[in-house]
Amino acid sequence: MLETFNKVIKIYYAILAAIGVPVNLLAIVILSQGKCGLSTCTTRYLVAMATADLLVIITEVILWRISYYYFPGSFLDITPVCSVINVLSRAATDYSVWFTVTFSFDRFVAICCQKLKRKYCTGKTAAIILVTTCILFCLKNIPNYFALEPRWIIKHVPWFCDVKANYFTEPGWIGFDWFDTALTPLLPFTLILLLNALTVRHILVASRVRKRLIDQRKGSNHSDPEVESRRRSVILLFAISGSFILLWSIYVIEFLYYNITGKDPKNYNDSENIFENVGDMLQVLNCCTNTFVYGATQSKFREQLKIMVKYPVTSMIHLIHR
Repeated sequence: MLETFNKVIKIYYAILAAIGVPVNLLAIVILSQGKCGLSTCTTRYLVAMATADLLVIITEVILWRISYYYFPGSFLDITPVCSVINVLSRAATDYSVWFTVTFSFDRFVAICCQKLKRKYCTGKTAAIILVTTCILFCLKNIPNYFALEPRWIIKHVPWFCDVKANYFTEPGWIGFDWFDTALTPLLPFTLILLLNALTVRHILVASRVRKRLIDQRKGSNHSDPEVESRRRSVILLFAISGSFILLWSIYVIEFLYYNITGKDPKNYNDSENIFENVGDMLQVLNCCTNTFVYGATQSKFREQLKIMVKYPVTSMIHLIHR
């Protein structure tokens, strides 16, 4: 069963790379043009999220997973090289997760905190927050370089990267593992759920008050542009944060499982290994979903996407008829 599942994993990551790279590049190009009807700060958060997702696909999927399954024994498997790739992969994952949190907080402020909105929801503030997040999580992931050790040393060259034997037993590494996973994704889980709950509560209260005022003035048959604008913003927010929570759930459950039971993941049976790998697969899939979310929830994004897709064809036709 495990052998068949490994074949599925091998194909899965190849397909994920083939889809993940172009869709995230498309999202970056389309959003960077600023033609999707979004504010400057929202655009910067979404571009940053797409860039982080692209980095995850490159480091985690292509340089780590595909290298392991399709090109074993390449220079990428030399211990110092794969240790650096591990750090870059984890940092990119942190960026992807925490950019989602910062975007959720930005939308919370925009919807629920009108006084703070003018100062906080700006392109400058978004840039500062994104750069600060990058620096902090880059520093936080440096210890991951030292969490790995070579599997073999052949002619004085260390090969492959295995987690150190004491990583799951030594108090220092156990503490770092908890800290690492608490930051990504346990704390983001909590923050996103809290921010979404507060946002929903505020919208429900504000909508009731606004509906009463408009009903008293205009009667019951009317459309409210403000409510429609909020509805579109909330749909985008909930679609992004909802897919994040759904796709990271198994990863979180697996982390809690091996900490509660005290079982070393190196000693997992076939079923436990499959469960762990499914968690990893869904977690990485999260880096391909946001572009589809934009397409499903933003009509102007769909328009720009159609233009981008048609552009090579129209250019070719134009050249032929010249």
